[in-house]
Amino acid sequence: MEKIEIKTESINLDQLLKWANIAASGGEAKQLIQSGEVLLNGAVETRRGKKVYRNDIVTVGDRTIKVI
Repeated sequence: MEKIEIKTESINLDQLLKWANIAASGGEAKQLIQSGEVLLNGAVETRRGKKVYRNDIVTVGDRTIKVI
């Protein structure tokens, strides 16, 4: 499991995917999210503006990220 540290209270899901180099662009992040390929804490998340907080776990394919 990878760990990504954020300096703010939260980060938008699409921004996290770009920051973690899972998506190369905002458009790619949007496509991944809207196609149901992104799990937030084990549940499919289709809102790209969804706030992600510390201790949340994001999974895309074989990559799992814990926000710290």
